[in-house]
Amino acid sequence: MTVEIRVDDLSGGATQALIAHHLAGMHATSPAESVHALDLEKLRHPSVTFFSAWIDGELAGIGALSEIDRLRGELKSMRVDDRFLGRGVGRAMLRHLIATARERGMTSLWLETGTPADFAAATRLYGSEGFVECGPFGDYVEDPFSLFMTKSLAD
Repeated sequence: MTVEIRVDDLSGGATQALIAHHLAGMHATSPAESVHALDLEKLRHPSVTFFSAWIDGELAGIGALSEIDRLRGELKSMRVDDRFLGRGVGRAMLRHLIATARERGMTSLWLETGTPADFAAATRLYGSEGFVECGPFGDYVEDPFSLFMTKSLAD
């Protein structure tokens, strides 16, 4: 299985549908004030690069890299289509985002994910790729529904 990851302009129906599914899932598991997923408009911000992952012409996953500042990036909107769960799409996207951040000269990556059980697989994935728990960063605040993680890119 080959996963093709490419920059996505957010105009495709499959991409928009997966973003909508992602947002619905976030709202189903967390209170509205604890949902930090970006909608389509915010994903189009110039500081965000949005990627899609494809397998045999089918959209398999999405992910975005948001520039906090010149040296720090934030992972946003990581989601694998349910049909492709457990097939390495999330890890491929995560590694692609890490490599892209390094290419851009970033020295650290940050992320916010959920604490409910539905987020356990994502948390394990991030940990297995070197992310460690940390406190809130940027505009985030302590929230029982949020887990914050970071990874140094110096290694």
